[in-house]
Amino acid sequence: MTDLTLLHEQYGVWIWAGLAGALLAVEAMTGSGWLLWPAASAAAVAILARAMGLSLEAAVLTFVVLTILTTLIARRFLHFSPVARGPDINDATARLVGHHGHTVAAFHGRRGRVFIDGKEWAAELDDGEALEAGAEVEVTGVAGARLRVKIG
Repeated sequence: MTDLTLLHEQYGVWIWAGLAGALLAVEAMTGSGWLLWPAASAAAVAILARAMGLSLEAAVLTFVVLTILTTLIARRFLHFSPVARGPDINDATARLVGHHGHTVAAFHGRRGRVFIDGKEWAAELDDGEALEAGAEVEVTGVAGARLRVKIG
């Protein structure tokens, strides 16, 4: 224990600053938001160790208390939501709903291909059995990689 105490007395600021940097790096890689508080606590302990010359025991206790307090405060006032709100802006097919286009070839058995928004897509007709080539269609939904369309 005396070796750790001696190490902390000589390099305590750098140990705590290194811990803060390591926690911040892991936070940057994961993006969870929860390692920000221990990283900030370690940085605060580094500053306190420099300014007040905290002992190893006092520094560890300060780190633990600050981490618990900042995490509880963050949980209370900052709500992290992993659930997306609204449509996915990267989902190009979902944005096609409501767009108009035309059939590339005749539909057979409610399935065929349509040209919408500059691209050719596999499509399935909502109602009816067949469409002629060049017929006007409107996208009503998306089922996997296939657009659902209606005459229109």
